Amino acid sequence: MNNIDEIPRSLVAESGPKRSIAWLMVALLVPVALLNYLDRQMLAAMKSSMTTDIADIATKAHWGIVLGSFKWVYALLSPVGGYVSDRLSRRQVICASLLIWSTVTWATGHVTSFEQLVAARALMGISEAFYIPAALALITEFHRGPTQSRAVGLHQMGIYAGIILGGFTGYVADAPTLGWRWAFDVCGVVGIAYSFPLFLLLRNPPHNAESTTKPSPLAAIGELFANPGFVLLVLYFTLPALAGWIVKDWMPDILKEQFGLGQGKAGVSAVLYVQVASLLGVLLGGWLADRWMRRAVRGRIFVSALGMAFFLPSLFGVGNAATLGTAVGFLMLFGLGWGFFDCNNMPILCQIVRPELRATGYGFMNLVSISCGGFADWGFGALRDRQVPLNWIFGVFAGLALLSIGIVLMIRPHVAGEER
Repeated sequence: MNNIDEIPRSLVAESGPKRSIAWLMVALLVPVALLNYLDRQMLAAMKSSMTTDIADIATKAHWGIVLGSFKWVYALLSPVGGYVSDRLSRRQVICASLLIWSTVTWATGHVTSFEQLVAARALMGISEAFYIPAALALITEFHRGPTQSRAVGLHQMGIYAGIILGGFTGYVADAPTLGWRWAFDVCGVVGIAYSFPLFLLLRNPPHNAESTTKPSPLAAIGELFANPGFVLLVLYFTLPALAGWIVKDWMPDILKEQFGLGQGKAGVSAVLYVQVASLLGVLLGGWLADRWMRRAVRGRIFVSALGMAFFLPSLFGVGNAATLGTAVGFLMLFGLGWGFFDCNNMPILCQIVRPELRATGYGFMNLVSISCGGFADWGFGALRDRQVPLNWIFGVFAGLALLSIGIVLMIRPHVAGEER
């Protein structure tokens, strides 16, 4: 019987298509990931302008509902999007998702009421639910073995770049000749335009001759949740994300209130430095995980746990920061840890779930994580309306990060060193 920490030679050499094609697929998806998160992040960065223009968004709790409406719909439909991606062409699912959510982004620039804004965010959640499970499954099927974490990390870099650009849209919203509606219009048009060349150039991964019959929806759910490693991964994927969503969605508003910043500077300070640190984190974390996997099959798990250890001081620090510089420094440490965490979730899933269920599995991970994130957004707004101190809230998040380290270290790949 193989030792769980031994890595067989099957993972040392790259398998599948030529590396150039595999990396081209990642490069084509990076702009899609960028647009995916740019379209999301703009809402947080342009909050002041939007709430001024749409008067019936009156309280932080109402704004939490706007943020949560996207997450709840996105979460509920993520398993559906994953299952469809496992049964149909991943290429077609990705391109259709980009086209639809970009159209909704354009339409968001034309809403005039709280109800319309909530509806637009919910519609965006429907379309975006199909993208991430399909994209990550496609990437990991093109990159099997020693480049998997780096390939996922490169894709996630597009996400962080989109968040960074989204942080600058506060300046666009403040510009008298532009405004928040213009920002949504432009981003929607760019996404619609890119969906057509993407459809022509993107390819599905080669057929796996060893693949088994694809299960029915009930059989897929049963197989996934009968797998203890998958249940642990769902918990691990969820707990750190609660803090992650608050940092993404509320940090511009937190810094604006805590340090008396303008909307533009608050958006950039909340986004730029932490996402640059996340970019470095996925590069370093992906490289370190792929290297560690040469010696131990749990290498990706160990790197992810290391990133989670960075969460502990960073969350305590953000909650107790007395100056903007201190807050930004701890946010950068948070971003570095997030990069280690983010580039290894799908590769860890590949070690415990067979290929025919990976997009479905990631969809269920999104379901639990993002629906909890939606409640976290609403709950954070409600707590802030009641003047609950920030250090109390972020102290709880730090405790969840500590619990997460124990959870991820309990995960064991089913077959030593091999993808299922």
